[in-house]
Amino acid sequence: MKYLFTSESVTEGHPDKVSDAISDGILDAILAQDPKARVALETAVKSNFVLLFGEVTTTAKVDYEQVARDVVKNIGYTNPNSNFSYDTFRVEIQINQQSSDIALGVDSTENKEQGAGDQGIMFGYASNETDSKMPLAIDLAHKLAQRLAYVRKNSIIKDLGPDGKTQVTVIYDENHKVVGIDSVVLSTQHADTKDLETLKKEVKEHIFNVVIDPNLLSETTKYYINPTGRFVIGGPEGDSGLTGRKIIVDTYGGYARHGGGAFSGKDASKVDRSAAYMARYLAKNIVASGIADKCEIQLAYAIGVARPVSIYLDTFNTEKVDKTLILETIKNNFDLSPNGIITYLDLLKPVYSKTSAYGHFGKENEGFTWENTNKIDLFKSLM
Repeated sequence: MKYLFTSESVTEGHPDKVSDAISDGILDAILAQDPKARVALETAVKSNFVLLFGEVTTTAKVDYEQVARDVVKNIGYTNPNSNFSYDTFRVEIQINQQSSDIALGVDSTENKEQGAGDQGIMFGYASNETDSKMPLAIDLAHKLAQRLAYVRKNSIIKDLGPDGKTQVTVIYDENHKVVGIDSVVLSTQHADTKDLETLKKEVKEHIFNVVIDPNLLSETTKYYINPTGRFVIGGPEGDSGLTGRKIIVDTYGGYARHGGGAFSGKDASKVDRSAAYMARYLAKNIVASGIADKCEIQLAYAIGVARPVSIYLDTFNTEKVDKTLILETIKNNFDLSPNGIITYLDLLKPVYSKTSAYGHFGKENEGFTWENTNKIDLFKSLM
């Protein structure tokens, strides 16, 4: 029996993504001066107001407000007559140092390894249904959202605003193989003067026809473009935004499990971020090696404890070798302590701004170390 699965993405101008971008922009600015900084920074945005709050321990000297304004300007909120513009919003800063109680468990000493910054569970996933080893629905949703931002910024489609959403519904057969696309949804902020019918034609020509493989489409594929008919008020003017509120968009579009911890605004000592990256790296290398068609890995940690308290592997009955052998290979060849992950994936560099929109996974041209497939031979050797 065929079935449907749907994933969504949002553009960088979505209010939650504005918040993520500000948090990761400040994180990168701090890491550029102080790679060992401890950062857990949240951002809230709403109608010409930005609140920065959280915990930061660093020697870096960063103008948080200026970074926030630069990020918002780059996204495209530059209209001084709107109710959210980079040069007019008010900023409030409520940032303290990291708790000394947490630091006791996280900081490494001569006799103690760096422990996890918190307890929690993290998941990584990969599938061979796309070249990026991501599920097709979220892969396409991200590409549509990226293309929407591109045509706006390059005036290929005129009179668009920064806010937007995409959604793709994929058809699978009884063997869990992709057989087509059932529907595509795209909503984009636009000027009050923009004609809806013209917009629909431009979106199909310059976005859908560019991104979507025509072999996935059929006469029954449904297209929904600004289905409410009007999307003039958007971004933080139309809705509030908060860091970490798009964790399913950030990961696998709901196709794989999620531990619940957000990524943006956190330095790599927080396993919410670093362990999720490592789990994706392992899963992707396993799938890319050909020893499984799908792979999901769970890592679990206790605060202040260096080694994971558990490792779980699921290959959904697609494995070509014994799963126990795969699991033992992971345990014997990879240091999954926070420091081991940080060192292996080189996570002290300021690379996080590029993760704040269009997903943290599947982007192979951004230099993300967790997307490398340099351990294929190790897993191939198990066959």
